[in-house]
Amino acid sequence: MLTERYDIVDGKRVRMARLGSGPPLVLLHGYPDTLQIWSALAPLLAAHFDVIAFDWPGIGGSDAWSGGATPFDLARRVVRLLDHWQIARATVAGHDMGGQAALALAATDPARVERIIVMNSLVIPSDRTSWEIDLLRRFRINRLLLRHFPRLVFHRALSTSVSRLPSELRAELWRQFQRRDTRDFIVRMCAGYEGTLSRLETLYGEIRTPIQIVWGERDRHFPLAQGQRLHERITGSTLDVIPGAGHWMVWDRAAEVAAAINAARLVCVPR
Repeated sequence: MLTERYDIVDGKRVRMARLGSGPPLVLLHGYPDTLQIWSALAPLLAAHFDVIAFDWPGIGGSDAWSGGATPFDLARRVVRLLDHWQIARATVAGHDMGGQAALALAATDPARVERIIVMNSLVIPSDRTSWEIDLLRRFRINRLLLRHFPRLVFHRALSTSVSRLPSELRAELWRQFQRRDTRDFIVRMCAGYEGTLSRLETLYGEIRTPIQIVWGERDRHFPLAQGQRLHERITGSTLDVIPGAGHWMVWDRAAEVAAAINAARLVCVPR
């Protein structure tokens, strides 16, 4: 597990972990995750990067912030955190619902981004996903399930995303996800994403920031076709496929994901 600390940003607590040295690399998680989903991957990146993982404000151990919950709103939160940490430019890696926020950041504030890494995310809203994701994209059903059946949602997410989690990590994720305020924010986040993903998709052709797409070959929630279509849409992007990997490859295939990210840093040419 990563060693955590709290930063105070605009009077709000942000739970974070920071390790390593080198150019900054900020990690954006999805749900029902917290920053600890990066606990296998972050140490493997820390030999080459100053790695920062944090809980989204409103999720996990971070206090909620006012404002919206679309990918564009979350991108603005990343910029505010970069300002707080006095980081002019960073590589930003997003997994699951962190991926769309990373792309929104590249589209709206490219001056703050060195490189974007997108992993296993809903990036083409019209493309096929798992039936679980299809169900959760329907607002009323999403709200019902997240508010009243959190254990069902959590266990289904784990069973379809990873073969096994250590008890300590599993307990951490459940401890945070079972909180009503966390799940209420996720309901808002899902609604905000659903309302703006089509707009985000129209911006892919305008992105000039270096984009590395890293995808699990067997992600059952967001099939590889999502990553391939994103690769086709963004000029100059690269696509690395992790053979046999599922949705939470950042945990159970961390060495292969780290190798792809570390290798790309050697060929990424600054703009």
